[in-house]
Amino acid sequence: MTPSPAGLIITRCTVLTHDDHEGIGFAEDAAIVVRDGAVEAVISSAEAEGLTATERIDAHGQVALPGLVNCHTHAPMVALRGVAEDLPTDEWFNDVVWPIESNLTEQDVESGARLACAEMIRGGVTCFADHYFSMDAVAAVVEECGIRAHLGEAYFSSQGAQGRERSLEFALRHRGGADGRITTTLAPHAPYTVDDADLAATAELAREYGLSVHLHASENRDQAEASLARHGVTPIEVLRRTGILDVDVLIAHGTGILDRDLPALRNASGRVAVASAPRGYLKFAWPTTTPVRALRDLGIPVGLATDGAASNNSLDVWESMALTALIQKSATGDPRWLTARQALHHATLQSARAVGLGEVVGSIAPGRRADIILVDLTGPHTQPVHDLAATLVHSARSSDVRTTIVDGRVLMRDRELLTIDVPAVVRELGERMPALLDRGHGKRIQEYDT
Repeated sequence: MTPSPAGLIITRCTVLTHDDHEGIGFAEDAAIVVRDGAVEAVISSAEAEGLTATERIDAHGQVALPGLVNCHTHAPMVALRGVAEDLPTDEWFNDVVWPIESNLTEQDVESGARLACAEMIRGGVTCFADHYFSMDAVAAVVEECGIRAHLGEAYFSSQGAQGRERSLEFALRHRGGADGRITTTLAPHAPYTVDDADLAATAELAREYGLSVHLHASENRDQAEASLARHGVTPIEVLRRTGILDVDVLIAHGTGILDRDLPALRNASGRVAVASAPRGYLKFAWPTTTPVRALRDLGIPVGLATDGAASNNSLDVWESMALTALIQKSATGDPRWLTARQALHHATLQSARAVGLGEVVGSIAPGRRADIILVDLTGPHTQPVHDLAATLVHSARSSDVRTTIVDGRVLMRDRELLTIDVPAVVRELGERMPALLDRGHGKRIQEYDT
C-alpha cells in the first residue's frame, strides 16, 4: 500500500538536534517530515525525494530550529511600549504603569495581545507564557492566530478571594484549548502583592486541580532584602513556607535569589523553573542577574523570556538568548560560560521544560509537535559561518527568521504573516491611546512597595 502523503516536508536544511546528554548538534542537508501536526521523522534530503506531501518547503541555506519559547511576558503590554522610560522600578509601576492599567478594557487586552503575537511569530517565537488580566481575550487571540501559549489570569490579594477564584476559573475553562495549544496555570502576581494565606490557598488549588503556578518572586535584590528586613524571610522562603515550592512553579526573574535560597530550591518537591529576561534587568539597572549557573547546578531549568514590552520594549527572545550568554560571562567572570550551545539549549529545550512542555515541544524529534522555525543565514551579517552555534546566537537576528510553523501549520512564510492583519491592529490601538494613557483619574490598580 502506498503511504498517505505527509502534511509537510521541509527539505535541504540544517536541523538543530539535541542528544541525551544536554548537547546541541546539527544535521546537515536534512529533511523534516511532519504528519498530523507532529514531527514524524528527521531524514536526509535524499531520502525525502521519493516522499509525497501536501506541502513542501525548500529550506536550502536555512537552519531549522525548534520554535523559541517566551517563558514570561505580559503580551498585551505592547500597548505601553515606550510609555514609561528611564525610571526606577517603583516609579515605573506607581507613577505610570499601574495608573494606566486602571484604564484597560478587554478590547485593549485583545488588541495588545494580537500585536504581540504578530511580533513574536515574526521573531520565531512559537509559544509564550503570559501572566496578565482579561486573559479570556488573550486565549481568543491564541486560538485565532495559531500560536501556542501557557496562560494565567493574574491576581492580587487586594482583589479579595474573587481574584484567586477568577484565576482558577480561567485555568479550568481554557485548559487544553485551541486544539491543545493552550495550557493554563494559576497566576498570583508576587509575594509582595499576594499574602501568605492566598499563596497557600493557591498551592492547595494547584494540587487539587493538577495545575502549575506562575508568579514573580525575588525579581531583584531590593525585594529580597526588603522581605528579609520586614519579615525575616526571603521571597523564595515565602514560597517554601506557603507550599508553592511543593507544586510545579515557574518563577519570573529571580535576580534577587540569594545563596540562602538555594537549599529551599534544591529541596522543593515540585518542579521548579525560572524565567530570565535580561534586557529589562539592564534597563532598570538592577545590580544582579538571574543566577543561571547556580540554578543549573540544582538541576533547575532556566527558560528565556522578555517580560512585557512596557519594560523591555520588545518581545525579541533572540536578543534574550544573546544577552543571556553575554551577561553570564560578565557576571561570572568566565568567558567559557555561557557558551553559544548552552544558550541555544536554554532557548529551546530548557524553555519548553520551564513552561511544562518539555515532552511536547523544544526539540525537532519524532513525536514532538511540529513547532519549527527556519532561519536564513545567507545575509552578510551571518557570513562566513565558522561556528554555527555562535552564528545563531551572536550574529543572527530575529529578522532572519523566514518561516514560523506551529503544530505543522505555517503562520509566517517568507516573512509574510498569514494569520494576523498588523495594520488593522495598529489602527485599533491608535484609536484607544488617548483614553488608555490618561492618568488624570489618580487611580492605580496596585501599590509597589517592597
